[in-house]
Amino acid sequence: MQNKSELRQLLLTARNAITAEQKLLWDKQLIEKVMTCWSIKRFHTMGVYWPMRGEPDLNAAYATLTELGVQLALPVVVSDNTPLKFCAWTPGDPVIKDRYGAAVPADQHKELQPQALIIPCVGFNKQRFRLGYGGGFYDRTLASVPKPYTIGVAYANAETIFAADPYDVALDMVMTPTATFAQDHT
Repeated sequence: MQNKSELRQLLLTARNAITAEQKLLWDKQLIEKVMTCWSIKRFHTMGVYWPMRGEPDLNAAYATLTELGVQLALPVVVSDNTPLKFCAWTPGDPVIKDRYGAAVPADQHKELQPQALIIPCVGFNKQRFRLGYGGGFYDRTLASVPKPYTIGVAYANAETIFAADPYDVALDMVMTPTATFAQDHT
């Protein structure tokens, strides 16, 4: 089995090879799934992400969620080895780039504890463990209490096999355009 660093590079290469037309179709399917999930769960506050490095673009869902009264928040890296903080954000609000190239709210004065997080995945396995970029920010965030409901989003080619590390936290749900992997409540 490959190490996570090699696996991450293979998955990023595969994601970057997806055509623009295919991405548009898959993003639309993911947006529909996010909205269906919200219509069942009805979260009032949600942590979302600004797409970068070929991640699924869910901005149309963010606009609709805002219209439905959901307060959104974007993640902000406070410092190395700490959980993320989430700052209130509404589509159209100014954003700036952080040291990783991620868009964060220009105004970071209103911190929130979202009920749910939509988290992009570089990769994931059938047990709903997420492979990210390797910084561990989401792992530390998900280890905190209370843990928000977590929805991973990825393209189908991000499903892979890897062993979870002891500090990894399984997501409650992972959505691809063609499948949903959810926590078994039986």
